[in-house]
Amino acid sequence: MRTALVVGTGLIGTSAALALAQRGVAVHLADHDPEQARTAAALGAGTDEAPEGPVDLAIVAAPPAHVAAVLADAMRRGVARGYLDVASVKGGPRRELEALGLDLSSYIGTHPMSGREKSGPLAATGDLFEGRPWVLTPTRDTDTEVLNLALELVSHCRAVPVVMDADAHDRAVALVSHMPHLVSSMVAARLENAEEAAVRLCGQGIRDVTRIAASDPRMWLDILAANPGPVADLLTDVAGDLEETVRALRALQSSDEAKRLEGTSGIEDVLRRGNAGQVRVPGKHGAAPRVYEVVAVLIDDQPGQLARIFADAERAGVNIEDVRIEHATGQQAGLVQLMVEPKAAPVLSAGLRERGWAIRQ
Repeated sequence: MRTALVVGTGLIGTSAALALAQRGVAVHLADHDPEQARTAAALGAGTDEAPEGPVDLAIVAAPPAHVAAVLADAMRRGVARGYLDVASVKGGPRRELEALGLDLSSYIGTHPMSGREKSGPLAATGDLFEGRPWVLTPTRDTDTEVLNLALELVSHCRAVPVVMDADAHDRAVALVSHMPHLVSSMVAARLENAEEAAVRLCGQGIRDVTRIAASDPRMWLDILAANPGPVADLLTDVAGDLEETVRALRALQSSDEAKRLEGTSGIEDVLRRGNAGQVRVPGKHGAAPRVYEVVAVLIDDQPGQLARIFADAERAGVNIEDVRIEHATGQQAGLVQLMVEPKAAPVLSAGLRERGWAIRQ
């Protein structure tokens, strides 16, 4: 691939353009908002000038509702040898293109499984996709050259290619992305009119659950409108669990011992099923999840604190597997939770104590 055209210079399109430009591909940028394309160009993602002739690959990064129309226009104008989109829904756009009677041998649907709460070109980074799955949905009609161009794009972005059927993909993302986003938003919505005294008690748990609720509602409306059926099916199942859980909680309020036992059993069931599902979430490098020991370190909110902790962990010969920060409410301090192999936890704790760090259980 020597040349590419990116249509849509938001977070995903600009991030892909940055990755390609950093690897020597001549990238042309286009957007329905010329100012946004100029911003992406100023960031080093390419040029906002139109290509003089057909490019090797056209990458459509438009919202799902507009993907088919943008692709159809590009294909009819013959702007590229190959075409792909990066929308989060795959079955619908392809069916729309088929209904328009287009030759789809030069097209492949794709979806990089990466993103951020922020949107727009200023949120883009050239390493956004690094190590992340990038779904490809070829069909029997897909030209081998186009599949190879898509694989080259994935390689330039240092992502991991995953081949799936388009409709299977849509059901999968409904489960692992679209439905969780709505549930996160519903939980966060409970905080909107909550008393300030209650909100000030927010800890890491509520922050974890509501983090993705900060995303742009307009963008998510487009995504959900393109995949409503699978998401609604999953929410129906969640609603059933909620009803059972409510009944179990009400039973715990009963003066009848048998009902309280029934309520306890119902709550335990949903919690255990949650445990069983959570352990299936892939762990480090996509491997089976590991159980790590947490070493919690009290730190001041000052520059260089994290760098010192990581340097001291290196001196102790311990590899940090994961890290979280829990900020103290109303204080310029917090807890850094260092996840390490269980056998390394005592070594790390001792090493950090020797260097003056306050370890918390």
